[in-house]
Amino acid sequence: MIARWVIVIALMALVPHAFAQQSAVATTEQPRSFGYVLGDVMTQRILLRASGHPFEPSVLPSLERTGAWLTRRAAAVETDATGNRWLVLQYQVINAPQSLTAIALPALTLANSVPGGAALTVAAWPVSVAPLTPRSAFAQGALQSLQPDRQPALLPMAPLQRRLSVSLAALAFVAFAWLGWWLWRNHRDACQMPFARAWHALKRFDPAQVDHDSDAWRHVHRALNDAAGQALHSGKLDALFVRAPYLKPMRVQLEHFYAHSGERFFALAPAQEPYRLLDLCRDLRRLERHHRR
Repeated sequence: MIARWVIVIALMALVPHAFAQQSAVATTEQPRSFGYVLGDVMTQRILLRASGHPFEPSVLPSLERTGAWLTRRAAAVETDATGNRWLVLQYQVINAPQSLTAIALPALTLANSVPGGAALTVAAWPVSVAPLTPRSAFAQGALQSLQPDRQPALLPMAPLQRRLSVSLAALAFVAFAWLGWWLWRNHRDACQMPFARAWHALKRFDPAQVDHDSDAWRHVHRALNDAAGQALHSGKLDALFVRAPYLKPMRVQLEHFYAHSGERFFALAPAQEPYRLLDLCRDLRRLERHHRR
């Protein structure tokens, strides 16, 4: 009889120890219990130690919806600076309540990867979820009426205006400098280039009389002499083209000019055939300008 009671007492002492070996309460770092709305993420950390020994879960919790309010979106094992291993779980609020509502992170039981080893249990953790806005958002005393869009802040215009002023001043300077150079070049050409001088001289004559004015013909002869560097006549045109080869396209016109000039100045009865002296001088000036560019 005494032996039977001894056996019963021994079994009763072993039952709690055996149960403790089957399950251990996990040490956790829980998220705050309030202030969550739709879309917020909560992080729960579970220390992987059971009864003072490292714990290795056989499988991590699956990533799935855990009820009407939450979904488990991540589960990973991390090691902290002290060497402790933690199971890090992330839950996201996927539903919006109509009023402040109490929910809970789900309870867990993590199976041990060691056969016969104690499991690790995690109790449910209560949290509260609030609506994004009141049910009647614009009712009296809730939220203010919709406001117009805020106007963007104006950019400081002073630096832009200064840069614009400097750019315009530089542009004006370049434009006036170019205009001045162009005027100076034309003036220089009018003073130095033979056919430019002849052209400006002919423009002072009456256009209706220029072809009949001997002085006008002398201006063109003088320009041809200056271009050739010697006195020219119809038999010396090759000397002109040696020194001014850009005038070669005008050979026929120049031969006609010297023939007409010879009849005008040296014939007993000058020919009355009209001649376009201005056109010849203009063509010679155009070739001269193109050559000087």
